[in-house]
Amino acid sequence: MPRRLAVTIGPNPPDRLDKALARDVPEAAGLTRSRLAKLIAQGGVSRDSTPLTEPRTRVSEGDIIQIVIAEPAEVSARPEDIPLSIVYEDMALIVVNKPVGMVVHPAPGNSSGTLVNALLAHCGDSLSGIGGERRPGIVHRIDKDTSGLLVVAKTDKAHAGLAAQFASHSVERRYRAVVFGLPDPAQPRLRGLAGVSAEPGGTLRIATQIGRHRTDRQRQAVLATGGRHAVTRMRVVEAFGTPPAAALVECWLETGRTHQIRVHMAHIGHGLIGDTVYGGRRRLSAHAVGVMAAAAAAAFPRQALHAATLGFIHPETGESLHFVASLPPDMTGLINALRG
Repeated sequence: MPRRLAVTIGPNPPDRLDKALARDVPEAAGLTRSRLAKLIAQGGVSRDSTPLTEPRTRVSEGDIIQIVIAEPAEVSARPEDIPLSIVYEDMALIVVNKPVGMVVHPAPGNSSGTLVNALLAHCGDSLSGIGGERRPGIVHRIDKDTSGLLVVAKTDKAHAGLAAQFASHSVERRYRAVVFGLPDPAQPRLRGLAGVSAEPGGTLRIATQIGRHRTDRQRQAVLATGGRHAVTRMRVVEAFGTPPAAALVECWLETGRTHQIRVHMAHIGHGLIGDTVYGGRRRLSAHAVGVMAAAAAAAFPRQALHAATLGFIHPETGESLHFVASLPPDMTGLINALRG
């Protein structure tokens, strides 16, 4: 059955229907401004039984606006009973530890086996509807071959609140990566690169424009002009080899561009081990790390990158939430080999 809501326009209303509803619709209704705009366009908003389909319609104090909210439509993606590593869940959102090899969202060539397929099966009727569809609200993604933490909204209100935090760069996202070489902020070479600077605590700041590669449209690249502003900070956690030939680093994002960490680490000459797209043909020296470690790095089947930490404000309760996911076995094995 559709949900019906009667909203009384309060004193000194904005001069537009959409703005007035955005102000006066009870927060508990969970209707974002974009969702209200869709309902207006679809004829779901009326006054005195007359549909109001123009967002600029003038309203007055005391007007009673009727809103009809249809049952969320089913999405084309199929629920699939795929095991999930659930770190946290409530009625508004879910945090999962995504495994290596899982695509987040269905797309051509990956119509099944995705995180969305798994969440549709797991969440079922607890998905109250995102933008009028019964689907999980994806607010950020990590690559297929990157493991780690993702938060997904289950309600329109949570989706809007999380999206706003990601847009304002207030979400804490920290990654662990294994890279070639030792990215020492004190190196003159690094300090001489455009957009690269040293900060206190052994932190390296990388700030560039990132956009599609000029000739290979499947890749991202650091651009001199155009693209989107991207900022990554990095510090070394542990160095491997004598002299150091690889390092475990922690990266944290101020922005969240496609392949950002992989592109930025390659930009400073310290690409990720296992990254066939941005890491080049580089190999570790058996002299520096040992034959077994060099072989383990050469055989590592994916970019050595894990979304280890995720922190945000719960969009409905206001509680500060913070989650940590341990490194997956393949990265732990690689690091142990490099320590060997």
